Amino acid sequence: MPPIRHRRWLAAAMAAALGALGVATAGTAQAAAGCQVTYTVTNQWPGGFGTDVKVTNLGDPINGWKLTWSFTAGQTITQLWSGTYTQSGAQVTVSDAGYNASLPTGGSTNFGFNGSLSGSTNPVPTNFAVNGTACTGTVTSSPSPSASPSPSASPSQSPSQSPSQSPSPSPSPSPSPSASPSPSPSPSATPSGPWPPSSTYSNPVLWDDLADIDIIRVGDTYYYSASTMHYSPGAPVLRSYDLVHWEYAGHSVPKLDFGNKYDLNGGRGYVNGIWASFLNYRPSNKTFYWGGCIDFSKTYIYTATSVEGPWNRHTTINKCYYDAGLLVDDNDTMYVAYGNTQISVAQLSADGKSEVRSQQVFSTPSSVGTLEGSRMYKRNGNYYIFVTKPANGQYILKSTNGPFGPYEMRQVLLNMSGPVSGGGVPHQGGLVQTQNGAWYYMAFQDAYPGGRIPVLAPVTWTSDGWPTITTVNGGWGASYPYPNVPRPPRQVKSPGGTDTFTGSQLGPEWEWNHNPDTTKFSVGSGLKLQTATVTNDLYSARNTLTHRILGPSSTATIQLDYSQMRDGDRAGLAMLRDSSAWIGVRRDNGQTRLVATNNLTMNSSWQTTSTGSEVASTSVSGGRIWLRVNADIRPGSGRQAKFSYSTDGVNFTSFGPAFTMGNAWQFFMGYRFGIFNYATQSLGGSVTVNRFDLTQP
Repeated sequence: MPPIRHRRWLAAAMAAALGALGVATAGTAQAAAGCQVTYTVTNQWPGGFGTDVKVTNLGDPINGWKLTWSFTAGQTITQLWSGTYTQSGAQVTVSDAGYNASLPTGGSTNFGFNGSLSGSTNPVPTNFAVNGTACTGTVTSSPSPSASPSPSASPSQSPSQSPSQSPSPSPSPSPSPSASPSPSPSPSATPSGPWPPSSTYSNPVLWDDLADIDIIRVGDTYYYSASTMHYSPGAPVLRSYDLVHWEYAGHSVPKLDFGNKYDLNGGRGYVNGIWASFLNYRPSNKTFYWGGCIDFSKTYIYTATSVEGPWNRHTTINKCYYDAGLLVDDNDTMYVAYGNTQISVAQLSADGKSEVRSQQVFSTPSSVGTLEGSRMYKRNGNYYIFVTKPANGQYILKSTNGPFGPYEMRQVLLNMSGPVSGGGVPHQGGLVQTQNGAWYYMAFQDAYPGGRIPVLAPVTWTSDGWPTITTVNGGWGASYPYPNVPRPPRQVKSPGGTDTFTGSQLGPEWEWNHNPDTTKFSVGSGLKLQTATVTNDLYSARNTLTHRILGPSSTATIQLDYSQMRDGDRAGLAMLRDSSAWIGVRRDNGQTRLVATNNLTMNSSWQTTSTGSEVASTSVSGGRIWLRVNADIRPGSGRQAKFSYSTDGVNFTSFGPAFTMGNAWQFFMGYRFGIFNYATQSLGGSVTVNRFDLTQP
């Protein structure tokens, strides 16, 4: 939902009357149906607006809903969350996102969207309908056979859906419940019912590879930025309303526009790109600021009025603010803390486009070693720089005399045990204060082969102004009391689920290995990947689409149409890191084979040392296949990924030997699922991924 702080005009909330919500069944029983819709413009700016929509079911319980209306002033939806949508001219159809499909009598759900305006007016729609019946403001009864079918009644009636949401069943075969179980309730889908949903929360709050955390609160919404190295778009922003349940919302860096190597054109950018960077919000101009140093050279700053974007390059500062944190002071002045061992503070100009002053404010004692990963805060008139000792400590610097010091140092933690068995010491990250005044520290814990995962702990402050982490038996707790925050206005989107790539763009949970060739892929009718590179090396192939692996283990399944492959093409599903393996289809001499390939490796300079060895093969035909990989990413050595396939989407057969993942930290990023298609002979072939499922046991 567009944050409250973005409001410029707030349209009056309006309630639309109810419509029939029948679900097609046999027999002649009477079905009561009715609903209420509240449509609220939460944020408006020249050329655009944000909206929250609440749907309340007044009739019999339903399982699956479709809301329609018509705009009257040329408005267009540009992005929608907690639902899926299509728009044809003025007519809009929004369907449930799967997890919010069931509405008991009296139950409600919210979705939100950003839209564009063609003029200066933005009237609220009045012609809402649910499941095909116009809203009337009363509960009606009708025989069940004549009731409008729910979106799940027939695959042919499923609406087109955006890529980041759970789809309706497709007409083609899909895995049966036993073969591809629906995920159990995700820790990232805020439960309905009593609030808080439980007395405690568990760590990690999200088992995803999301390191170098910067975390802020604006109004009632929390935002979280993370490193992405060579993946594009870069610097994801996650959103939460309770610090526990998180959803992907956008990316601060739309393209790694820092040189050809990030395009896999004349070079490669592995382990370069987006390192520890800052995210903050400036109330005076209602703008988010992201900044990061690229290639130890220049600092790039991007801005947006909504984390969903659009994000635009604001300025380039010809100086490296290494591992930087941004403070927006009470008087609107912006300061950046940065550096390695020698910590400095820079003051930015009023427009945030240049440096006014920079000064070293602290030199790390040799007894401590290295300090970096700066985050800058102000509390009770004191200035703080929160710094990490990689990869086992956290320290804080405090100044009572302004942002340029002098600063004192205190140890916050050193060699503290973490909540995930086998993982490292929680460190780096940032501090955030809740609406009710409580403080929390979101750090990351090394958990390879899966990467670096976020863990959350309460923080208290001593009477003389120093932070203290609340520990459990001397370590970072596996659980803590649930944060005392207001009930979230809506559920956030689970990081798992299903994607059928039927929207106009990829969801924010997806990132490419380097910048993609945008002319060689499309979404809308599945994910179509045309070959974009002639190579025999997956690490040099453009347009490999990646998705983080959910821990401690999860399973990815793709439905692949390979009928348009050409001789020499390779397409499939990979476990992608500096040592990799994949299952996929290769076409040679007019014949297609299913193969398993492992032993794809890089050296410490991230140059390819092996393009892989084929370890299993079988002939396939028919043009369609389901590929699956199950990955165990618990921290430690010897963790395995297992491949399987199906020709009907129901019965899966193990294929090839299990792949043992590496767990060294030097690549920084953890393993990801990668969907790829590249040519070894000539361009022109393509594949279509009609479905992606991410499930957990």
